[in-house]
Amino acid sequence: MNEAPFFAELADGPPGAVTLWLHAVDSVRIRITRWIGGTKGTVVLLPGRTESIEKYGRAAGDLMLRGYSVITVDWRGQGLADRALADPMSGHVDDFAEYQADLDAVLAEADRAGMPEPRFLLAHSMGGCIGLRALIRGLPFRAAAFSAPMWGISMAAWLRPVAQVVTAMSGLFGMQHRYAPGTGPKTYVLDVPFEGNVLTTDLDMWQYMRAQAQTHPELSLGGPSLAWLRAALRECGALSVLPAPMVPAVCALGTQEKVVDIGPVHLRMAGWGMGQLDLYPGAEHEILMESASTRKRFFDRTAALFDANRG
Repeated sequence: MNEAPFFAELADGPPGAVTLWLHAVDSVRIRITRWIGGTKGTVVLLPGRTESIEKYGRAAGDLMLRGYSVITVDWRGQGLADRALADPMSGHVDDFAEYQADLDAVLAEADRAGMPEPRFLLAHSMGGCIGLRALIRGLPFRAAAFSAPMWGISMAAWLRPVAQVVTAMSGLFGMQHRYAPGTGPKTYVLDVPFEGNVLTTDLDMWQYMRAQAQTHPELSLGGPSLAWLRAALRECGALSVLPAPMVPAVCALGTQEKVVDIGPVHLRMAGWGMGQLDLYPGAEHEILMESASTRKRFFDRTAALFDANRG
């Protein structure tokens, strides 16, 4: 295994992190970090779009305090993983199945390293889309916790059919690598002020995210490509017609959510017999990057779910 860089001082996570390069089945190089120490099981933490491993250092600490080991990943196209385009700031995949190949490599590494059983899923935003597909595939997770899952793309109703046409036509005209409308190469946390941001109400966590982007801009990402948007719309649509998996789950959603489409989240959880929707008054998109009280509530609720499903 090849050791990979990890910016521990920025991650502010627990000691003992092991960071490695892995290769997915299609030879794309991704980066993983694992923290082994908790004996109750292993949480496989799936980040959202634009995010890097370092962003979840504090979250790893919260999970380890509750008795769980953690493994997380830089998805292809972000963090220090391979990026497909000449413009490294454009988030790009042609198909969301590519992320499943990354996840398979992560699980294989958890097995190879002897990380404690059983496995649990914790997924944020785009990671929630990837995670739901993983559960439907039957991957061996005992329970799942979601934070603001991307089960629908937030856009005005009139824009949705336009987006479908534009993304479909982009491939025909060789434009699939261009940025999706309204996006570009700038990193959100460096481009907007704290006041009015759509990610968090907590200044300390905002500065935590900004410090990572400022100190190591190679971890950052801008907007998605048209191909990514087409793939995301297709995957969200495909998942929406499938029944909920027979896996215990909790889904956290801030009442001020403005990043993902909340309609599909409410609809999915209403039909998830083993699932529960947990609303966080006043919280924005980043539940794991919100106030200390919000984070404690989330990790306590998540650990309680996992604890109840270890057997």
